Amino acid sequence: MFKKVNLLTQISIAFVLAVILGLIFGESISVIQPLGDLFLRLIKFVIVPLILSSLIIGVASTGDPKELGRIGSKTIVYYLLTTAVAIIVGLAFAFMISPGKGLDIDVATSEVEVNETEGVVQTLLNIVPENPFEAFTEGNILQIIFFAIFIGLAITLVGKKADPVYHFFDGLAEVMYKITGIIMQFAPIGILGLVAPIVGEYGPSVLLPLLKVIIAVALACVAHAVIVYGVAVKSFANMSPLKFFKGIAPAAVVAFSTASSAGTLPMTLKNTQENLGVSKKISSFVLPLGATINMDGTAIYQGVAVVFIAQFYGLELGLVELGTVVLTTVLASIGTAGVPGAGMIMLAMVLSSIGMPLEGVALIAGIDRILDMFRTTVNIVGDASAAVVVEGTERKRKKKPALS
Repeated sequence: MFKKVNLLTQISIAFVLAVILGLIFGESISVIQPLGDLFLRLIKFVIVPLILSSLIIGVASTGDPKELGRIGSKTIVYYLLTTAVAIIVGLAFAFMISPGKGLDIDVATSEVEVNETEGVVQTLLNIVPENPFEAFTEGNILQIIFFAIFIGLAITLVGKKADPVYHFFDGLAEVMYKITGIIMQFAPIGILGLVAPIVGEYGPSVLLPLLKVIIAVALACVAHAVIVYGVAVKSFANMSPLKFFKGIAPAAVVAFSTASSAGTLPMTLKNTQENLGVSKKISSFVLPLGATINMDGTAIYQGVAVVFIAQFYGLELGLVELGTVVLTTVLASIGTAGVPGAGMIMLAMVLSSIGMPLEGVALIAGIDRILDMFRTTVNIVGDASAAVVVEGTERKRKKKPALS
């Protein structure tokens, strides 16, 4: 790629080129998929040491357990509130577009297996690692976050004697930031290898029967991001929404291409710190937590999917059912945190809560990968907005200059 062209432009060009090549060559374009797989491997190999080191330094730099508790409570409340709004936005757009009316889809040909979760309580217990080194090898992000927070707190409580430990992780964090920067230079090539095979596999003809679902999810995602996140960063951090979206755009494109919140985390950290001016202390705590529990995009998907399935089967959704959908989605966003295929699992839980047929999950299983790209992008932008909002409120509290 041309060095004089900024990274966002490079990624955008690669994305457009990937769509064109996918449409022209069809499934045969999968020959370049190893480029995408290599990029994902490079990202994945940096995730664990990056989260561990940056979060330990973030917590240790706070120096005050009360301040950490305040930042943590703000973060979790923000994530839960935006998730509740997201499900309402998804429902609203679904009712406006009516994606399930007039469709003829053979559910039997689209069977999908949905595994049940262990429940909210067991999921919360599983956050505590029995063996932290096992959590590292398995890439269990929630357990790594738990371990890092305790190490950071312990460094603060021990004081001067723990300085060597602090400096070690501080140095490791800087090294991981540098490695992340190097990896991101290959992002355009990785995007090309990831997107082109997807476009080639699905093609426009396969997507047409469910095009209304895709449109409803896409429009709801855009509306939620522009209105909710735009208002939030302006209100709490006095940051221009235009600056915010421009600053997080490279990470958003990577999220759309990889459909992985954790996989995009290095890029999200980089953009949030360098482009949006969020401190490492705040971003290294808020963003890893968001990558595992923030599910705004998935909540939007739930709203559209529930209405779509109800319309397909000719079922009515009253106020009680809609209220149950909102509540179940918010609670399920905690219960399914960090679980692969969380969108499918959450949908099964929501359908069960209002007595709708679970077979409805199979209706949109074929386009789940496409929808996952949209909902992951919203999740990533939501993570960044939370970091900006928390940073903004902390600056106001300490009477520091705003992020504008």
